[in-house]
Amino acid sequence: MRRRFFFFPLIGIAIVALASAAVMLLWNALLPPLLNAGPVTYWQALGLLVLARLLFGGMHHGWRHHHRHPHMSRERWMQLSEEERQHLREHWHNRCGCGWHKAPTEPPTTPA
Repeated sequence: MRRRFFFFPLIGIAIVALASAAVMLLWNALLPPLLNAGPVTYWQALGLLVLARLLFGGMHHGWRHHHRHPHMSRERWMQLSEEERQHLREHWHNRCGCGWHKAPTEPPTTPA
């Protein structure tokens, strides 16, 4: 049982190593001819992966992180009662402070 847990970090290191090699190969194959950019080394490609992770939040740990708050589908929205819809609208209005879901009650007036 303990042997199995020994291989998990090695698999993670192998995945990062292969991803770094792929970034290096793609960069060196595409960007120098297209954009006149210089080639990158393996370690620079690894740094680009880390930078992309910091900037864009990719490479999450596990699939559960992606499905923590699934978006409500139109079908599910249509099954809600009017009171439940209003409650959800108020919740999102309080959460984000935007009023995009409310129609204006009266047309704007222009000063005379």
